[in-house]
Amino acid sequence: MSTTTATVVVGTGPVSIADVVAVARHGAGVRLSDEALAAISRGRAVVDELAADTAPHYGISTGFGALATLSIPAEKRRDLQRSLVRSHAASTGPEVEREVVRALMLLRLSTLATGHTGVRSETASAYAALLDAGLTPVVREYGSLGCSGDLAPLAHCALALMGEGEVRDASGALVHDLPPYTLTEKEGLALINGTDGMLGMLALALHDLANLLDTADVAAAMSVESLLGTDAVFARDLQGLRPHPGQAESAANIRAVLHGSGIMASHQTPECTRVQDAYSLRCAPQVHGAARDTVAHATAVAERELAAAIDNPVITDDGRVESNGNFHGAPVGYVLDFLAIAVADVASMSERRTDRFLDVARSNGLPPFLAHDPGVDSGLMIAQYTAAGLVSELKRLAVPASVDSIPSSAMQEDHVSMGWHAARKLRRAIDGLTRVLGIEILTAARAMDLRAPLEPSPVTGAVRDLLRAAGIPGPGPDTYLSPDLETAADAVRDGQIAAVLTGARA
Repeated sequence: MSTTTATVVVGTGPVSIADVVAVARHGAGVRLSDEALAAISRGRAVVDELAADTAPHYGISTGFGALATLSIPAEKRRDLQRSLVRSHAASTGPEVEREVVRALMLLRLSTLATGHTGVRSETASAYAALLDAGLTPVVREYGSLGCSGDLAPLAHCALALMGEGEVRDASGALVHDLPPYTLTEKEGLALINGTDGMLGMLALALHDLANLLDTADVAAAMSVESLLGTDAVFARDLQGLRPHPGQAESAANIRAVLHGSGIMASHQTPECTRVQDAYSLRCAPQVHGAARDTVAHATAVAERELAAAIDNPVITDDGRVESNGNFHGAPVGYVLDFLAIAVADVASMSERRTDRFLDVARSNGLPPFLAHDPGVDSGLMIAQYTAAGLVSELKRLAVPASVDSIPSSAMQEDHVSMGWHAARKLRRAIDGLTRVLGIEILTAARAMDLRAPLEPSPVTGAVRDLLRAAGIPGPGPDTYLSPDLETAADAVRDGQIAAVLTGARA
């Protein structure tokens, strides 16, 4: 595998998380390497040999799932593959985001490229061409149980390859009159049997969380600074007494952000220095660091899954065709749920810091709700309500999906992962964390201005200036607040806040 700015070359090895983001989110093209095409041809030769055999072989000359004991005559096997795809393309509800569909298609193509699925090289090439052209099948929200993999979402993509179903171009317009394509033995099954949907969403989430956790460290530092907290607790030697790597990284980030702050220097005297702050300030590295370590674990799982060749049956290196259970989504589903817990907790701590700014009993001299004329103006009172509502939703989204199994396929598939559902709720949770952090940063920036003439650190001052340049006003009479919250969320989502930290760490 290798990546250029315009094209991801899919070989027999794994694609990377960066490749998934490039293709899914940024529209990079794809092509199969010569090595992959050769591996696909070798795998297909095994299927062709078994297809000519009189003995039944699952997925090649039999039915599927609970119908696996039924032998299918040669003249009906193309009908079998076509019927499989049509019947499994059974999702319903709102359309899934384009980037999710492109991610799952890239990952299915990566598995095809290993040569372990038995598809023809022309089928894999046609699938790659669909993705490369920016054509995105319509996949709907509900339909996958995460075992056997993401059957329904992948079936919609296979249906598009056959020239059927709903497909949108890069502009979002529906495409009509796609050329038909006929699948042969094993191919319909190979196109739909994998964890690619949940894995694609995990890869995108991990990319987004790298940005959000850096942003959370910036937000915490801004709050410590503008609430006149102490930075003594973030000392390297104190943090080293509990040697979790994520905690050390978050503490280092907070120290870097606060370096050179005039606001911090103004109260670092024996008579002013506070002994200890509230947990939401003092324990930020511990919570953010635990989230970082969770992301590291999830990344290890994702990288193993990216290196997997998932299908059933699968063609082994020595030419056997074996039924297996590698399509079960439990490894991915667990970490998707784990990440949702971490996201909810980071957001919960952020909202608590926001709330401290607005309470005169805890804000160390700031006006009520940071209002210009308290009583006449409400300041940022309702921004905190919004953050609180988001955090409440995130707590609900943190309830694990992977412990909820509903049997299917006449009890043949009697334990399923619900990994797709875990991934869908994590995407919503990441959006919620983005907005909660935006509210904290907007609030801390206003408090920072209210500490004038004390000067913030170069980093926190740069964040404040970024918000002002984006049109978010400083302290003053109440204005229409919703657009400011959206602007702050966009600055978080686009990585503008985290980029300021990157400069501080350089």
